[in-house]
Formats: sequence, structure tokens, C-alpha cells
Amino acid sequence: MKITFTLLTIMLAGLSSHAIADKHSDEQHDDEALVILTSDSLETQGMVMILANAMQQQGADLDILLCDAAGNLAVEDYESPNAITTPPSNPAGQVKPEGILKMLMENGANVDVCAIYLPNSEYDENNLLEGVGVATPEKIGQKMLDPNIHVHSF
Repeated sequence: MKITFTLLTIMLAGLSSHAIADKHSDEQHDDEALVILTSDSLETQGMVMILANAMQQQGADLDILLCDAAGNLAVEDYESPNAITTPPSNPAGQVKPEGILKMLMENGANVDVCAIYLPNSEYDENNLLEGVGVATPEKIGQKMLDPNIHVHSF
């Protein structure tokens, strides 16, 4: 009886440690976000960067995927045609999406362009900002299917 109770205690302790480990691994994903931006709209690009900044300030580990016209934000020397005015809650005033993107990268955001962006543009990898990669469909597909990663598309 004593041996059975001891074995049961050990088994329950093992299950508890696995449950805690599994919960902890889930928690590691709770603050991960994948932001996919394809819009060529300056206001949409700006708002997405402002939202990504808010997520990052709240502790989110960000992956940003730039596709189609939004890929231009990751090109060295690219400059948006106009600045956007930030909301009253943000004292920055006038900003450009590519400026916020660079700030996000400096604060640890991972930024990639879509796998088909470069072959369908006038740019190559040498034109991208330092630190910007080219995403693989497998990598992004895996993140999109992970139920623990929040995916936002604009």
C-alpha cells in the first residue's frame, strides 16, 4: 500500500511538472504576434506600424511580413510620399511608416519581405534594410498555423 501511494505520488508529480512545462511553453507563445502587411495605403501602413509599436511596448515578440507594395517599406532609402499625422494620444505628430518600422526593428522586431516580393520588383536582397530577411512560405505557414501565435493581416 505504501509503495502504491509512493508510486502514485511520483506519477502525479511527474504529470504536474509536465503540465507546468507545457503551460510554460504555451506562455512563451502568448506574446508572439505575426503582422502581415500588404496594403499600399499610407494610412493603413502607418496605423499598422503604430499598432505593432503598441504591441511591442506591451511585450509582444513581433514578426512583421511585408508583401506587395508594403515591401517597399523594407527597401533602403525608400521614403513614403507623405507623413501621416498620429492620433492625439501619440505626441509624435507626423511620422512615416518606414521610420516606425526601423524603430520596431531596433527594438527587436523580426522583419521579412514575402518570398515573391523581390522577384516581382525592381529590387534584390542588397536593396533591403540591414536585418530584413526574405521569408519562406514554410516558415510563415508554420507561424500562421500555430494557435499560440496571434496573426494580424492588413
